[in-house]
Amino acid sequence: MEPIDPSLSSADPAIPELDPLFDPDSVAVVGASPDSFYSGNLVANLLDYGFEGTLYPVNPGRDEVWGRECYDDIDDLPETVDLAVVSVPREYVVDVVTTAGERGVPVALVLTAGFSEADEEGQRLASRLAETAADTDIRIVGPNCIGVMAARGATLTSTCSRQPQPGRIGLVSQSGALAFTTFFERAADRDLHFSHIVSTGNEADLTLTDYVAYLAERETVDVICTYVEGIEDPERFMRVAERATRDGTPVLTVKIGQSDLAEAATLSHTGSLTGSDDAWRAAFDQSGVQRVPDIPDLLSRANAHTAYDTVDGDRLCIASTSGGLASLLADMAAERDLALPDIDGATERALLDIDELLTYGGFNNPADIRGYGAEVLPAIADALLSDDAFDAYVFAIGLPGVDDRAETIAADLERIVTAADDPVYVLWTGRKEPDDPTVTPPYARLRESVPVYEDPGRCLDAVASTTEYVADRDRVADRPSRRELAAALDVPDLDLPRGRVLEWRETEPLLDAFDIPVVETRVATDPEAAVAAAEAVGYPVVLKIDSPALPHRTDVGAVALGLDTPQAVREAYRDVREAALAHVDESDVAGVLVQPMVGDGVEAILGVAPGDVFDSVVTVGPGGVLVEALDESATLVPPFAPADARRAVEETALADLLTDRRGGDALPVEDVVDLLVNVGDLAASVDAVAEIDLNPVVIAADGPVAVDALVRTRD
Repeated sequence: MEPIDPSLSSADPAIPELDPLFDPDSVAVVGASPDSFYSGNLVANLLDYGFEGTLYPVNPGRDEVWGRECYDDIDDLPETVDLAVVSVPREYVVDVVTTAGERGVPVALVLTAGFSEADEEGQRLASRLAETAADTDIRIVGPNCIGVMAARGATLTSTCSRQPQPGRIGLVSQSGALAFTTFFERAADRDLHFSHIVSTGNEADLTLTDYVAYLAERETVDVICTYVEGIEDPERFMRVAERATRDGTPVLTVKIGQSDLAEAATLSHTGSLTGSDDAWRAAFDQSGVQRVPDIPDLLSRANAHTAYDTVDGDRLCIASTSGGLASLLADMAAERDLALPDIDGATERALLDIDELLTYGGFNNPADIRGYGAEVLPAIADALLSDDAFDAYVFAIGLPGVDDRAETIAADLERIVTAADDPVYVLWTGRKEPDDPTVTPPYARLRESVPVYEDPGRCLDAVASTTEYVADRDRVADRPSRRELAAALDVPDLDLPRGRVLEWRETEPLLDAFDIPVVETRVATDPEAAVAAAEAVGYPVVLKIDSPALPHRTDVGAVALGLDTPQAVREAYRDVREAALAHVDESDVAGVLVQPMVGDGVEAILGVAPGDVFDSVVTVGPGGVLVEALDESATLVPPFAPADARRAVEETALADLLTDRRGGDALPVEDVVDLLVNVGDLAASVDAVAEIDLNPVVIAADGPVAVDALVRTRD
């Protein structure tokens, strides 16, 4: 059996030193030419957007460029630069980067395309580039990279149409075009700004995870946004994201495409239950990463994380100038599990004393302040913000944001948001286009100083994102880290055969090593031995063929149930063997398993399924006939803590089946949680195991027990 990867039990992932990339004092641009779209525009942006360091153009075909001496080679430079930007034909890239590394340049930013995304030659060059990074200790961004930006450092990209303004959002994108032409531009249009932007390119050396690790340590970064297509080392990403979440930096992601989970058909029910994206969903949940549907959602949620301190709870107060909008927001809040405490007591009396509200009877939450309420927003805010029953507030303005009245509303809201101790969100749904397009309307000027949302759903998504982060942070902090979980694994000394389904004599010690209970099982090789086994375990019994070549023995009739006499056992022994031998050779049959019939209980399914990116995933859900009937399961990435296991069980109907039993006492969820953790430890510890199917697991008052167990090993 292969030992667990030592990196899984070592210290937390290292944080790369990337200051020379984002804030270099000196930059060499190799392939510098005003005629080149990439290097030419990059240099123009670098100089136009305030770079105060030293720029060295390198191009043997020119003597001078941008009014500067042009050097033939990096070795000719009068100093060792902080950063080398490489924009040369791909066949020269490795040599240029090697020269830079040998010179002691700490980072190279490779713009050139045509590597692993292109052809076999490109893949070969990408491998050589990775070897160069390892051999010379130079860190490489890209290749096939559009560039990077640090608003308080250098702008090093050809596709940045305006000077970046300092913000507090770090963005790491595996799509270069989206990073600058979509994320950056759309955010700037809404007065939302980034601290850093990274286009990761092909990640021959530095990866998305490296940039997340670096950004999580920056004081200028309040939240990290990621655009993910695929991650080769998801375990390291989970550890980095978990550390960021725990230490106070939310990580939000848009993950596109289907998971790299193995597409090959699996033998087990658990394998078929695991959807293509379930592993990524589990990985994000376990590490505290918030998955976001699309780019506008990512930006709106990030905006909230940069604007407000950590929210105390999920108790929301909504004041709306529109009754209909108030009702819509109430439904949306409920969908996002945001609480709406009543407005009552002194707060309600204070609102009722405001004559302009023209309210009779009382106030609900959301509070319908009507259009008249926009005239007295400071008084309304004084009443609401002094109430300790609320953790956050939304002022929903369903009025035009472009007229003279909007001037007063915007000024009032700015003062309210600035003075409030709790987060105050502004939702402005009215008209946005002014009569004079050259004039900046009031709502847009307000947006320059406080977040202003135009869409009700995205506004409440932003509120919910801040409350979810607090819950995620606390959850991650309250359980062992993934490093600690991996370090605590006890790897048993087992020598498992490879590339096949295990016989029972091979399966039993594996399950025993991880305290996975299986119904008492004996192996018989003749009818009389089967009778003796039945009498030992107690009637009635079950007989099953034990054959690695027949993982689904029920399908071929190689199982007999409810046998309560010796004669019935003898006959069943012959029947299950004959059924098996109709499909496999005698040499493929290890014997017949004899087990007692298990009494009533709740049936569950637990198991391990193989993966490509994730070595394995663990699945849990209702079992037996309910597998297909409910089509419901939860997935985890091993190893995991009991808290993660409980969340998974509670995601499915299994928790309700255990606690809400008609005609029976509730069964403890903890028993299933403990068993699930043990299965996860097995999956994380024993590399040889590709697949496990425990179905059904019968959960009764005296604990869970697996009635059937299938184990398949890797080649």
